[in-house]
Amino acid sequence: MNLFFKFLFALVMVLKMGIKDFHEKENKPNIIFILSDDHTTNAISAYGGLYKDIAPTPNIDKIAEQGAILKNAFATNSICGPSRASILTGTYSHINGYYKNYKGGVFDNNLWTFPQELQKSGYNTALVGKWHLASEPVGFDYYKYHISRGQQGFYWDPIYNDNGEEIKEIGYATNLTTDFALDWLNKRDSDEPFCLLLQYKAP
Repeated sequence: MNLFFKFLFALVMVLKMGIKDFHEKENKPNIIFILSDDHTTNAISAYGGLYKDIAPTPNIDKIAEQGAILKNAFATNSICGPSRASILTGTYSHINGYYKNYKGGVFDNNLWTFPQELQKSGYNTALVGKWHLASEPVGFDYYKYHISRGQQGFYWDPIYNDNGEEIKEIGYATNLTTDFALDWLNKRDSDEPFCLLLQYKAP
C-alpha cells in the first residue's frame, strides 16, 4: 500500500509539472508591435479623430478592437530615433542617452531592451522596417531595416540591412516591409511564441 501511494504521489507530481510547463507555454502571447512614422492619431479612425468619416481606417480599427488601443499615452521625446530608444528600453532619453536622430549619436545596444528579455524567455524575435538608431539591433533572431539616408530609408527601391548584409530591394517600402514581415512569420519556428517589431517608414 505504501508503494502505491508513493507511485501515486510521484505520478501526480509529474503530471503537475507537465501541466505547469504546458500552461507556461500557453500563456506566452504572440506580440506584433506596429510602429508607423509621423502618424497622428487624427489619421486613425479608431481614435475618433477629425478624419474618421472622411478617411476611415477599417483595418487599423480592427487591430484596435482585437488587440490594444492606447488612448492616454504620450511621447516623452517625439523625435524619431529617441522615441524608438525609449520604447525599446522603457526609459527616458536622459537615462538611455539617445537624444537626437542618427547624427546625434549612436544608441547603446548594450542597454536592456524588451526584445532581448523576450528572446531570453524563449521568444522568436524580429525587427522589420525602420530602425533609425545608428547601431546594430541586439536581441533579434532576425532583422531587416532601412540603411539609406542615415537610416531614414527611401520610399522607393530601399536598401536594407538584412541580418548584416546590404540588399537593395525593388518596390515601395511599405509593401516590402509588410512582405518581409509575413515571410519571417511564415518561416519562423511555430512552436515558440514570437515578438515582431513591424516598423514602417511611412505613416
